[in-house]
Amino acid sequence: MSADKAHLVTFLLRLADDHLILGHRLSEWCGHAPMLEEDLAMPNIALDLIGQARALYAYAGEVEGRGRGEDDFAYLRREREYVNCLLVERPNGDFAHTVLRQLYFAAFMEPMWRGMTASSDETLAGIAAKAVKEVAYHIRHTGEWVIRLGDGTEESARRMREAADALAPFVDELFESDEVTAAMAAARVAPEPASVRAEFDAVIDRIFSEAFLERPAGAWPRTGGRQGRHGEDMGYLLAELQYMQRTYPGAVW
Repeated sequence: MSADKAHLVTFLLRLADDHLILGHRLSEWCGHAPMLEEDLAMPNIALDLIGQARALYAYAGEVEGRGRGEDDFAYLRREREYVNCLLVERPNGDFAHTVLRQLYFAAFMEPMWRGMTASSDETLAGIAAKAVKEVAYHIRHTGEWVIRLGDGTEESARRMREAADALAPFVDELFESDEVTAAMAAARVAPEPASVRAEFDAVIDRIFSEAFLERPAGAWPRTGGRQGRHGEDMGYLLAELQYMQRTYPGAVW
């Protein structure tokens, strides 16, 4: 495989892994959300994310040309082979943690997807054109919850502050650049993640202002997910995610 193709496959897998793992995390709320509306909303956002992951995995398999499909990528890799950012694998915690984690990821992906709608890669541009509409809703929905909780009761505001403190170390990794992101930007496939930081900050600052929250400063960045170095929670997540396929190899619906 050429270097250009290898970089594209890695980039697609990073995106797909982000969306699969976060989609799985959100699916854990099904039947456990604090109100009926959210019992529907959270799994629906999860379905958006998993749908995006499926399209990206399918395309990665096509580019790679080794016969691997979406199920192989999702269910038959080891933990160190996943290259998602650490933010998306964080446990749900309480509802404040979940909505803030989703807001951070959506605020990052919206300008990324928007940039990819003009990608030189027509397949990726097509995926982005659908995804950018979905992620705009994700920002609106979770942003409203962050404001509602931050500007709510003393208890809800405390929980939002705790969520902001807990998740702050995982934000910077979203904007990391390396030879893969540089190659994608040079080929006009996707924007450099660092280039969307200002848009991300503008969205988060606006929502935090309305929620009467302050963004934590001085958090030591946690990184390594893009290189397959994950926290211990990732192993438990994959044990659940991969259980059926590993118990009944080759099973299909």
